[in-house]
Amino acid sequence: MRCHTILLKADGRKSKDVGQIVGMCHISVNSWLERYKTEGIDGLVTKPGRGRKASINKLEDQAAIVEAVKSNRQRISMAKAEWESQRIEGSKPVGNDAFRHFLKVLVADINVSESE
Repeated sequence: MRCHTILLKADGRKSKDVGQIVGMCHISVNSWLERYKTEGIDGLVTKPGRGRKASINKLEDQAAIVEAVKSNRQRISMAKAEWESQRIEGSKPVGNDAFRHFLKVLVADINVSESE
């Protein structure tokens, strides 16, 4: 969509017309055009750091979560409570869905590494 925006502007179209075609406001069209002029094609790439930050840090929390799950294999909620009791005070709370998702990703990573 961003490249399409630049190509339409290169054809000499007005920003409002381009915005209607690609589905963004004329201010965004002009912002992307300016980024393209200053940074080239790399300026159209989404920069890192966008979006919501993970509530569980894989590098820092993985070992503690694995130990909590080992001691509470049948009760994920108990494992989560045990892990949360060991976390640094003031850490953001982690929901049940986020905890389960982390475990699913962890299991998938373990399965991939074992098959290699």
